[in-house]
Amino acid sequence: MTDLSQTQLILVLLIFVWSGFVRTGLGFGGAMMSLPLLLLVDNRPLVYLPIIAVHLLIFSTLTVWQNNRKRALAEEKKPSTVDWVYLKKSLKIMIIPKLIGVAGLLTIPAQIMSAIIFVIISVYSITYILNKPFKSSHPLSDGIFLSLGAYISGTSLIGAPLIMTVYMVHVAREKLRDTLFVLWFILVSIKMVAFVIAKVDLQLQAHLWLLPATAIGHYFGLKFHQRLVSADPVIFYRVIGTALLLVSGAGLVSVYW
Repeated sequence: MTDLSQTQLILVLLIFVWSGFVRTGLGFGGAMMSLPLLLLVDNRPLVYLPIIAVHLLIFSTLTVWQNNRKRALAEEKKPSTVDWVYLKKSLKIMIIPKLIGVAGLLTIPAQIMSAIIFVIISVYSITYILNKPFKSSHPLSDGIFLSLGAYISGTSLIGAPLIMTVYMVHVAREKLRDTLFVLWFILVSIKMVAFVIAKVDLQLQAHLWLLPATAIGHYFGLKFHQRLVSADPVIFYRVIGTALLLVSGAGLVSVYW
């Protein structure tokens, strides 16, 4: 980060504000919607991935803790904001592909893998925009998508949209974001351990000025999410579908730029 010009640093700061807003507002896409932009500023993904990972760990933990603290303090007994049953079920499917991706034991050409993922995401997103969401009739398809998402998350932290398409079918919308945040915390923690073992520079000094930037986006993302959840279900899924379509488009552009 010390090699960047002042203009580049300002652009990076603004992109992290955007990242915080997207992550908290939708519950996914913080890395995918910001990493292509960051690579246009400076094409060194290992500079940004540790920063994105730390921010995700901090703000996902903060959001889930705050929501469940409010629930605990409320007079009426409310269920957890996290769907622990489906989280545990899906983790059993994802943990091995995640470790394979982190360790680099399986090498699939990046362009081919990314193209497959973004095409699948695009198809899913269009079904939600048209209010005709795809309902998997067999757990095999869910397993394939969760495994692919976990694998790509292990390689570059951008597998969230593919996982999201499955979670949208099985998790209630009022629990969707917090359940995803717990999942991201677990998956990203594994990636962070790999960074430490590989002695990747975690860019600790950059956190001093990028954390406040992300916090600004996080604040406005909370406001946006409150309105999104209280909106009509059709609107909710159309917004999510549109976000998924934008994510896949940005991903395809970044792959073939």
